[in-house]
Amino acid sequence: MDLFSNLELGVATMLKPMNILFCFVGAFLGTAVGVLPGVGPLATIAMLLPITFKVSPEASIIMLAGIYYGAQYGGSTTAILINLPGEASSAVTAIDGYQMARQGRAGTALSIAAIGSFIAGTVATVLIALFAIPLSMLALSFGPVEYFALMTLGLVASITLANGSLVNALAMILCGLLLGTVGTDIYTGSARFTLGLDGLADGIPIVAFGAGIYGISEILTGLEEELTKPAEVAQISSMIPSREDMQTALPPIARGTILGSVLGVLPGGGPLLASFGSYALEKRVSKHPERFGKGAIEAVAGPEAANNAGAQTSFVPMLTLGIPSNPIMALMMGALIIQGVTPGPDFMNTHPALFWGVIASMWMGNLMLLVLNLPMIGLWVRLLRIPQRALFPAIIAFASVGVYSVNTNPFDLVVMVAFGFVGYLMTKLRCEPAPLLLGFVLGPMIEEYFRRAMTISQGDPMIIVQKPIAAAMLALAAVMFVVALMPTIARKRDEIFVEDAK
Repeated sequence: MDLFSNLELGVATMLKPMNILFCFVGAFLGTAVGVLPGVGPLATIAMLLPITFKVSPEASIIMLAGIYYGAQYGGSTTAILINLPGEASSAVTAIDGYQMARQGRAGTALSIAAIGSFIAGTVATVLIALFAIPLSMLALSFGPVEYFALMTLGLVASITLANGSLVNALAMILCGLLLGTVGTDIYTGSARFTLGLDGLADGIPIVAFGAGIYGISEILTGLEEELTKPAEVAQISSMIPSREDMQTALPPIARGTILGSVLGVLPGGGPLLASFGSYALEKRVSKHPERFGKGAIEAVAGPEAANNAGAQTSFVPMLTLGIPSNPIMALMMGALIIQGVTPGPDFMNTHPALFWGVIASMWMGNLMLLVLNLPMIGLWVRLLRIPQRALFPAIIAFASVGVYSVNTNPFDLVVMVAFGFVGYLMTKLRCEPAPLLLGFVLGPMIEEYFRRAMTISQGDPMIIVQKPIAAAMLALAAVMFVVALMPTIARKRDEIFVEDAK
């Protein structure tokens, strides 16, 4: 089918009443968890995964996608109003957005953030529709060797783009790869690292793993924080930006959209890298960089457009190549696999309604988010008054019921609690859980493709470098790793934006 026929199929799928409902639920929940600091889309998606198994794959992925890019909208609200980013990717927005709020321009900042996100999300969706088919056709020519090299490149990229210590990120990747080997070997039928526990025969359950690492660990971390008085929310004046504001904001929105669309596709990229990159770009091209940090509207428009574009284009490698570019995509990929749907090069041919339905839902979802964010700003402000500790018991109960309902196995609850403490310990040691999750999801696939390649070559490892595409990707991975080891690059990764954040 041509592009227009595919889009027609996607719109027809999207317009099913159940899919519209789940699109709205996802957009609403995404905005809410983006507004509430400390919750976040990753923990929310991890805890909602069990619900998605009770509905169709189309409805489930549409809802999870809405939560993901909806959180990019909601995160800017707290960043602007109380200088507390609801989402990590909105941390840059807080620098100038909160200064605008203190100057009595909170309404303008919120409007520009919503408009920039809407424009970027719409353009990113068009780019997905245009480039998904060529990318998928290219991937169909890949064999086991090329896939092994591509996934290796993705893991190396996630290491080099991780925040903080390179050694910690590398250790998390290796731990994730080891955890991915737990279970029964599909070739020999022998148990590996199961410790004699029947509950681990099929491997570590991804739902319990994700809910523990992100949901329970976040609660344990939050319990350490002292109770504080309710946040002082900036007064909101007119929500309609002036013509001058729009003229100033549109070029950064365009640049942020392009930058975010590109960085979203890269392994280890996504909205966080896109927003920080956009801020740096806008400050560099500005004729008055001294305005940044003091309420520059460009510093709100660019990053907000970039993080939303990055969130949506990150679906491309997951759906067309079967490679998640960030932890949230890894969870979504796990949700599809459990439902019997395997993302990859042939995904568009085997599940066209699902693929194009998700793309069509992004258009509708962005429109819903624009409506939700501006007229309902008062509701989101009231949400900020809810103490986080009041939410913790409900989150634990919801996560426990959800994890248990997947396999009705009490052992899964033990796994969730165990990895909750593991995630908490990682936080205390300043180790990011994101590389751990990527290694956990990609590890079994890397092993599978490597073993297939060794079977084809009759055990000759030189086949990996004899294939031009595979050799090029492995060479790029080696270069990225070496560059990350350079002291200057490592220092900049740790210190980036510290000066601006002060």
